[in-house]
Parts: sequence; structure tokens; C-alpha cells
Amino acid sequence: MATTNQQARTVNPSTSKVGDVSSLILLAVLLAAGFILNFTLGNALAIVGIKPQFIIAAYSLAILLSGAGPAQAVIYGLISAAVIQFTTSIPGLNFFTESVSALLMSFLVARKVGGDKLYPLVCTFLTTLLSGALFAVCGTLIMGAALPTVLVKVPLVLGTAVFNAVVVQALTPALRKVLKR
Repeated sequence: MATTNQQARTVNPSTSKVGDVSSLILLAVLLAAGFILNFTLGNALAIVGIKPQFIIAAYSLAILLSGAGPAQAVIYGLISAAVIQFTTSIPGLNFFTESVSALLMSFLVARKVGGDKLYPLVCTFLTTLLSGALFAVCGTLIMGAALPTVLVKVPLVLGTAVFNAVVVQALTPALRKVLKR
């Protein structure tokens, strides 16, 4: 019996183009927290006119902390959209809005838009703003309403974008320390 010199093949998950296991676990934990916060704090704040979307904050944080590239960001957006399906008013639309918005987040984070200290705030604000604007415009068209009715949703979208941006800015330093990233 001839012996061959075989070596075990290993895959280094950190070099994968769609992310490593630890980044996906981070996303899962953040999405779980976001989902719970949407049902509790999100519903409570809706009374005062701000409806934070903690799922957007969750994937924004995951992209920011993992340094997700475009492909990984789109996957994060799709996974997040799947979670949002439990609470959305227009099923399916979030697969588009969150994929595009997560891609924007990846692009903005890679360029540290907003500078070294404020890019979590600026990137999350712009990402949430895009997600909300896309959902408002597309949702209005899908529901057959006149496009000018989107203007009614502007304060809600802006309030949500500000809230998410502040949450992500506040959580980023602490999570970086805990995760050593």
C-alpha cells in the first residue's frame, strides 16, 4: 500500500469574501437585540412620533464593527430584511430597501464619511435615511397612493435616522472594546 503525502485542507474564515463566522454571530446577536428593542422600546417611543428601527441600527453596527465589504453588507441587509418581515407593513419590500442601505453603509464606513470620530453617527444617519426614504417612496407607490403623500412620512424618517445614528454612535466605542475590534 503506497502512502501519499496529504495535508488537511483548512479554510481561513477571516479571508472569506462574505465574512467570517464571528461577524455573522455578531450580526445575529445584534439583530436579536434589535428585534426585542423594536417590540419594547420602539413601540413605546412610537407614541411620541419617533419609531426607531433597531434592526437598521443592528446591521449598521455589524457592518461598522466587522468592516464588511459590499457582498457581506448585502448579505447582512438580506438577513436583516428577513427578520423585519415579522413586523413590516409591506412584506418583501425590505429585501430591497435593506440590501441597498446596507451596501451604502459599507461604502460609507470604508471611507469613514464624517471623520474618525463621527463616522458611526454620519454613516448610520445616511443609511437609515436611505432605508426610510426608499421604503416610504416604494411603499407609497405599491399602495397606490399619490407620491406627494410621502412628505407626511419625512419627519418620521428623519427622527428615526437621528435616533439610530445616536444609538450607533453611543454603542460603537463600548462594543469595540468588548469585541477588541
